[in-house]
Amino acid sequence: MDALTLLTTRYSSPRLTEPAPGGEALELIKRAAIQVPDHGALRPWRFVIAEGREALDRLGDIFAEAAIEEDPSISVEMQERARQLPLRAPMVITCIAKVIEHPKVPAAEQIQSAACAVMAMQQMAFALGFGGVWRTGAYAQQDYVKQAFALQADDEIVGFLYLGTSTAAAPQRTPLDPDNYFSQF
Repeated sequence: MDALTLLTTRYSSPRLTEPAPGGEALELIKRAAIQVPDHGALRPWRFVIAEGREALDRLGDIFAEAAIEEDPSISVEMQERARQLPLRAPMVITCIAKVIEHPKVPAAEQIQSAACAVMAMQQMAFALGFGGVWRTGAYAQQDYVKQAFALQADDEIVGFLYLGTSTAAAPQRTPLDPDNYFSQF
């Protein structure tokens, strides 16, 4: 896929199945993540890959425990729903901004760099014929989840990148008019 097509046709694929990217494809996805803009060369990102039933179940357990901690009266059905969330794809990459104290690079820039890494990984997956969806949601902000990933106080989970093979055709979308979003200064 050429760059112009990639950048103008990207879409999120929320319905994913096996296979997940592996081997050389996964290496290219990793390389895309670490090539993003990074003021000060701080490399303020970390990625945790959950692949396979055991790892996805562990991530689901973290989500379920976070849901219980957030609301101790949560129903068993809602606990189970939280536990099943990672099973929506064969691979979930938790993307973390590891914020470093720096006099010239504020935390916001470091978080933005980590967010660029998520986008780069999703773009590379798309270019390689895989599907993906970048999800955040409440679990990205919950203290229990952050503690489970050993985050420090200033660190952020910028998203959970679900990757696999799309089970649905590309959506038919009405093209947006760039002039509605751009103006001259």
